[in-house]
Amino acid sequence: MSDKMAGDYPRDMIGYGRTPPDPKWPDGKKIAVQFVINYEEGGENNILHGDAASEAFLSEIVGAAPWPGQRHMNMESIYEYGSRAGFWRLWRMFTQRNMPVTVFAVATALEKNLEAVEAMQEADWEIATHGLKWIDYKDYGRDKERAHIEKACRIHERVTGKPPAGLYQGRTSVNTLDIAMEMGCFDWLADIYSDELPYWVEAHGGQHLYVPYTLDANDMRFATPQGFNSGDQFYAYLADSFDCLLEEGRAGAPKMMSVGLHCRLVGRPGRARALARFLDHVASHEDAWVCTRGAIAAHWRAAHPAPVSS
Repeated sequence: MSDKMAGDYPRDMIGYGRTPPDPKWPDGKKIAVQFVINYEEGGENNILHGDAASEAFLSEIVGAAPWPGQRHMNMESIYEYGSRAGFWRLWRMFTQRNMPVTVFAVATALEKNLEAVEAMQEADWEIATHGLKWIDYKDYGRDKERAHIEKACRIHERVTGKPPAGLYQGRTSVNTLDIAMEMGCFDWLADIYSDELPYWVEAHGGQHLYVPYTLDANDMRFATPQGFNSGDQFYAYLADSFDCLLEEGRAGAPKMMSVGLHCRLVGRPGRARALARFLDHVASHEDAWVCTRGAIAAHWRAAHPAPVSS
């Protein structure tokens, strides 16, 4: 984190400043494009899972409210669509194009669909942890949240065969990133939206790599007010973002672009066609590096090693 912060203010408002570093993407590529599939279905709020109420976030029911002590059958079936149908549409779309993917996988969702896990591994997708459950952690105590992250890692290793290299909790608390850095077991962390390049943060006696994520180039905006309401809007936003960053990269300032996807959202046919057009748009540019977050983290460690901790 920058040493140019004013006094003890805990936020870095400066970052790389006027002249960000050249990421030196492999083979002289001018943009790194990273696709995330969030696998959450089966890990969402549900009284069947021991939660206090039904899920109310990121579904076709925009503006839904939690139902305390009750199951919301429409909400449940919308989430079920993601694992039953949407996942497979996305899986076919990416595997047919041989495009790499990082999965942000909720541990309790993974263990409910081992066939999907097998398909992810067959496609050689990177599987990062998206926490134990797809719930809001803002009011959890630090110890309880840490216990959830630790349990998520144990389940993840059991169902995938290896521990997760990266963490994206998603619905975080003020403690999430600090807990992850204190644990010291992750190669990269993604619960940050503050840059277009990875960066190092010093904490708990070591350096930790942040690989920023996105909430704008993200199909979640199909499920929010003032978001996308057609595939054409989604495609236009993604293509404009890509074209802008590619132009800047060719002018000497390469960056990374993250695209966030959800099986139950963009997995719907009317949205999937827009995503397919964008995948083909990216593939038509030879100076775009399509990669996993793990590949970006490994490259950054080699090209921009962690500074010596003070």
